[in-house]
Amino acid sequence: MAERKQFSSFFVDDLFFGIEVTKVQEVMGAVYMTPVPLAPPAVRGLMNLRGQIVTSIDLRSRLQLGERPVDQVPVNLILYTDDGCASLLVDGVGEVLEVREDTFEPPPETLQGRLRELIRGAYKLDNRLMHVLDVERTLNITR
Repeated sequence: MAERKQFSSFFVDDLFFGIEVTKVQEVMGAVYMTPVPLAPPAVRGLMNLRGQIVTSIDLRSRLQLGERPVDQVPVNLILYTDDGCASLLVDGVGEVLEVREDTFEPPPETLQGRLRELIRGAYKLDNRLMHVLDVERTLNITR
């Protein structure tokens, strides 16, 4: 029997993503962010999470997708990292999904540019692909 893994799912633009559930601390709505002068465009600011300063990365910008519509409020996906916590701004959050390891495939050939660099692969679900985000590469904004 194939091994199973759990992923927290979320949406950015028209793409469906997953991150291992063990890397997700919590999900938060919009919060005040302090801008960081001279930071890369993907860094939307710093937020105070119960006394801890957390860097917020806009995944749309990081993936070089279009700007988020003005009327769409992003969601903060708070992640555990080796350096503390970080936030990914995403368009929406889905549910926790359990997938079989044997449905995993390398990144599809149709993915190009930054998106291809930041995706570890995809799981085939019944009606779509769930792209698995490489969290470490995504948070490394020097690339």
